[in-house]
Amino acid sequence: MFAEKDVALIFKAVKFAADKHRHQRRRNEEESPYINHPIDVAETLWRVGGVRDVPVLVAAILHDTIEDTDATAPEIEAEFGADVLSLVQEVSDDKSLPKEVRKQLQIENAPHKTYGAKLIKLGDKINNIRDLSQSPPATWSLERKQKYLDWTEQVIAGLRGTSADLEEHYDRLLLEARQALNGTANGALGDQSLDQS
Repeated sequence: MFAEKDVALIFKAVKFAADKHRHQRRRNEEESPYINHPIDVAETLWRVGGVRDVPVLVAAILHDTIEDTDATAPEIEAEFGADVLSLVQEVSDDKSLPKEVRKQLQIENAPHKTYGAKLIKLGDKINNIRDLSQSPPATWSLERKQKYLDWTEQVIAGLRGTSADLEEHYDRLLLEARQALNGTANGALGDQSLDQS
């Protein structure tokens, strides 16, 4: 059973993240509110991974605030403590680096993350590939989607051994995403062959 202060901290994190991400949208056709993503990550850790560590759940909700909003490290530490800040910083990319460098660093650094940061990374990639198969970015080509899945596999390889439940969930969603994309590719091939006949 969670203490009242723990529940209050989780709600505080949701409110903080919702405010920071308030003008942001996901890249899907629906342009769904960005805040749905960090909430989904924390919920996946809770429901699938059985995570009950409050700083990890709070950091999951805040995991994109330093990277993608005007939130600052001192602000997060003041509001949520040093443990949460450390986790958020650990899972944040350095946006001053080129995108390809950041992606490569995620692969290289995954095995060296703390346990809590590995859980958050697992939850993040799980939710991203689920969204990719169910409600993909409107402008992404089939090739880009396939490359994204390949990249997540490389990141997840460095996180293996963290949570069997989360890893099995990722594997299942990855398979479903690949099947969905293959269906799209086969449909496109079928359309092309009809056009050529």
